[in-house]
Amino acid sequence: MFNPSDHRQKRQQVFMGSIEALANLLALLTTFMATPEVYARTVDWVVSFASARYGAGFEDMITLGWFAMTGLLIFFTARATLATAIVAAGLAAATRFV
Repeated sequence: MFNPSDHRQKRQQVFMGSIEALANLLALLTTFMATPEVYARTVDWVVSFASARYGAGFEDMITLGWFAMTGLLIFFTARATLATAIVAAGLAAATRFV
């Protein structure tokens, strides 16, 4: 039988899935554009900080680890921010037109 509640749930799942996909795509684009800039501005300080506290000889490993952490930090921050902003914009548009 047709259950309107199930139909509404399926529409919400499609909507939220689309928002999640859009947030992931935009976060990936943001990560691609921002990671090199943030990395270039911070890597020297991070390597000198780590070398001073943990000794020399780990610079290559620290550099690679910092690049990965920078990319992941930017991606997850952008995804959380964009997902929230997209939902808020959708709700604002829905309340305006309803």
